[in-house]
Amino acid sequence: MPEAPEVEALASFLRERLLRRTVTGVELVEGRALKTRGRPLDELIGRDVSGVTRHGKHLDIDFEGVHLGLGFGRAGWATWDEGAVAERPDDAPVAAVIARLMFDDAVLGVTDAGDWLSVQLHVVDAADDVPSVAKLGPDAADPAYSRAMLAEALGGRRKQLKALLQEQETLAGIGNAYSDEILFAARLSPSAHASALTDDEITRLWNALHDTMTAAVIARLGVPIAEQKAAKVAAMRVHGRTGEPCPDCGGVVEDIPGTKGGGQWCPSCQGAD
Repeated sequence: MPEAPEVEALASFLRERLLRRTVTGVELVEGRALKTRGRPLDELIGRDVSGVTRHGKHLDIDFEGVHLGLGFGRAGWATWDEGAVAERPDDAPVAAVIARLMFDDAVLGVTDAGDWLSVQLHVVDAADDVPSVAKLGPDAADPAYSRAMLAEALGGRRKQLKALLQEQETLAGIGNAYSDEILFAARLSPSAHASALTDDEITRLWNALHDTMTAAVIARLGVPIAEQKAAKVAAMRVHGRTGEPCPDCGGVVEDIPGTKGGGQWCPSCQGAD
């Protein structure tokens, strides 16, 4: 799943290439992905791109006041063809094309590589007209997100930390992978409850969140769209590393109990809840 760092890199990539370009054609391959049935993609034809912004894990493209909201979900992503079509790595999964936006000399594609459709498209008048964007909490990758804001979000909630970090209404932009990485850096158990954290542990969590997201955003910028997933996977220290040695203590990275292999941690470094 693309999270804030990858979507921020995509937004930056598209800002450099799309601004002031005019949509010459559209194609909706998978009709179920368009959630605003009364507003077809055809509304975009003839309009110039005037802005590209990220909202949590969502992308918004502004076409002179008509917005296309993209929610990538679990397995969605984008492609960019300009001139020669980039080669696909032999081991890369074939992603289903969901939609295409055509420009004079380029095509922006939206794809989904999952077993079930997760991409969502919305044609709206403003970015926060998309329901999932309207309810987003503060952005996890925002340098202005403070320790005090995190402490307030944690409050007295008896919710496990991994689940809370992925709760978009509380903190936008973090998904399965970066929640594992943040908790590993903070040396906190993913199953620990927010309400049980000490002041020192809240500080550690905030530092880990800030450092992990900042480093990831910087690292993903400039990476070609087609290589974003591989770059993210390669940067993971514990997520997706089941059975491998912990990079810090040499212990064994394990699946987080109850996640069915979807999350990983180092029990030696992160202790017990």
